Amino acid sequence: MKIAIGSDHAGVDARRRMMEVLRGLGHGVMDLGPAGTESVDYPDYAAAVARAVAAGEADRGVLICGTGIGMSIAANKVRGVRAAAVSDEFAAEMSRRHNDANVLCLGARLSTPEKMERMVRIFLEAAFEGGRHSGRVAKIGKLEA
Repeated sequence: MKIAIGSDHAGVDARRRMMEVLRGLGHGVMDLGPAGTESVDYPDYAAAVARAVAAGEADRGVLICGTGIGMSIAANKVRGVRAAAVSDEFAAEMSRRHNDANVLCLGARLSTPEKMERMVRIFLEAAFEGGRHSGRVAKIGKLEA
């Protein structure tokens, strides 16, 4: 799987660690920055990852900021993106199984690196269940129209 990943300044260290984890799992990684830890505007990086996922350049996306909330709000403005801000493993799993989320948003100030790694693994391994959830996800898509 090819994963687009980005962060703001608060998530740079966590992003770098997650890139190593993703490569270790055999995934291709598209690093969309930023390069350093100086203050940046998170919507710019959320948009880059969201657009890569929406365009099919990446299969899934991972965004990391202080809480994951701002990244989620920004990424969800891109048509075709279902970004989920999660802070535990159950939410990471359900974001895939029930919501078919294609972008995972994490908070570097809310979770340990180990917990973020577990959430990323779960997010990538969990499959969308379809069934009754398919109609609900389709209704989300209609909201974008």
